[in-house]
Amino acid sequence: MGIIAWIVLGLVAGLIAEKLTGERLGWIVAGVSGIVGALLGGWLAKTLFNVDSLDTFFSASTWITAIVGTVILQLVLRAVTGRTGRGSRARRRMASRR
Repeated sequence: MGIIAWIVLGLVAGLIAEKLTGERLGWIVAGVSGIVGALLGGWLAKTLFNVDSLDTFFSASTWITAIVGTVILQLVLRAVTGRTGRGSRARRRMASRR
């Protein structure tokens, strides 16, 4: 895949993973986490299952691998940083004002 395909794949995978995990990262951070997550997912698929899953852009295995890798990355980052996302923090502030 070319660099444009990696950026598009990363952005879409990052935005989907953002919705699945409840994180609110923004476009740029979601795109970067999607690219890194796609690489992580591809590495895990190759290591654990001996499968090359990041071959073509329009393959379902490429998208599933990228999304799963990005979800794992975002959950690990959440566990390391201890934050639960911007959206929940804003809801807590609104609830405390009532």
